[in-house]
Amino acid sequence: MLLVLTIFAINNNTTTYILMEKLVAPSILAADFGNLQRDVEMVNDSKADWFHIDIMDGVFVPNISFGMPVLKSIAKHANKTIDVHLMIVDPDRYIQTFADLGADILTVHYEACTHLHRTVQAIKAAGMKAGVALNPHTPIAVLEDIIKDLDVVCIMSVNPGFGGQSFIENTYKKIQQLKNLIEFSEASTLIEIDGGVTDQNANKLIEVGADVLVAGSFVFKSDNPTDTIENLKNIIN
Repeated sequence: MLLVLTIFAINNNTTTYILMEKLVAPSILAADFGNLQRDVEMVNDSKADWFHIDIMDGVFVPNISFGMPVLKSIAKHANKTIDVHLMIVDPDRYIQTFADLGADILTVHYEACTHLHRTVQAIKAAGMKAGVALNPHTPIAVLEDIIKDLDVVCIMSVNPGFGGQSFIENTYKKIQQLKNLIEFSEASTLIEIDGGVTDQNANKLIEVGADVLVAGSFVFKSDNPTDTIENLKNIIN
């Protein structure tokens, strides 16, 4: 993660501002599974920052994506941060498994965790960064007691389960609420947005407080995914 240091001199006093580069995480759910190694290597060679990998069980969400063997294959070729997003029930059963498979960040859904604090601590104990995802109907307030323990909060800007959905406009309000909570709590949590991200809404998402943009169909269904990623990076930085 790149940190850009900018220094301003005001009235003979020096004030330092640290600005973090905004990140792009292509969602492998939208990749060509018949050419998965090719698409992973494309992301490696692009301006992307993370791989975003959705694991779906057909129970928590009405879809099944891929499981451990496919993640193992992706991790073998990926040379950037692997951001695993679990859309599954009872994620605690698999925390160590995903750590062993190479996940750098493991995000679980608030709605799927009975004992969220314990789950987050188990993720960190396994050597990964801990994230929590919120469905569109779940309010930001549920994170008040745990925000300082989180490395990432993933705001779902579509209903989880399928790629290619339309962006939910209420997401902007939720980002602002989450940003306020992070600042009030003096947390260092990153805000990640997942669903319906394009070059048309990327700049506004960053303006209201987002740090990481997940882009699936917009990247992989484009004529030139490498150029699409670079253009998205240029828009948000």
